[in-house]
Amino acid sequence: MQYQTILFDLDGTLTDSAPGILNSVRYACRKLGLPLPGEAQLRGFLGPPLPWSFRTILGLGEADAARAVAAFREYYPETGLFENAVYPGIPELLAALQAAGKTVAVATSKPEPFARRILAHFALDAYCTAICGATIDETRTDKGDVVAYALQTLGAAGARPAVMVGDREHDVRGAAQNGLPCIGAVYGYGTAEELSAAGAAALAGTVAELHTLLLQN
Repeated sequence: MQYQTILFDLDGTLTDSAPGILNSVRYACRKLGLPLPGEAQLRGFLGPPLPWSFRTILGLGEADAARAVAAFREYYPETGLFENAVYPGIPELLAALQAAGKTVAVATSKPEPFARRILAHFALDAYCTAICGATIDETRTDKGDVVAYALQTLGAAGARPAVMVGDREHDVRGAAQNGLPCIGAVYGYGTAEELSAAGAAALAGTVAELHTLLLQN
């Protein structure tokens, strides 16, 4: 399949944002007087929507999860946002896709204003026809809803043969809810087992492998 429109997840797919996210979770836990999660629990926050993570991983109720999200967002926009790095080869991949006439967009569960700041900071926004994310008020956080929003935003380009690229099961399932295949970015935060079990159409162990999958034929 020669895909014409590529939707990219952000965290764990375009950038290695783990330090900033995990430091923000630690800050939120300290502020709320919660025990600091272990490393395995912390890494579970990488990828899924934030409210879901606080509820599911830490077992918080709705009200406490909302307070934890608010505390997270005290640290993240000013500091955690930039404790982040672009994966090697990503700028070159996006440039190659653009040169080949592909439509590139970002579909992330991160709040859209944060995603826009990150992509602008790393000069990746110039490659993106659309940058679509969650809403600050959490009316849109589910990955399926974000993908639907991205396809709607793209208009005619969203109707061309499209694929999602993401590193967690939420990306695979969110793509499937919209009739799209998903390439699993195994170099990110998910495992090959997680992505395969969720139904990923293909796996990319490196950015170079992803380049081949997206520009083959």
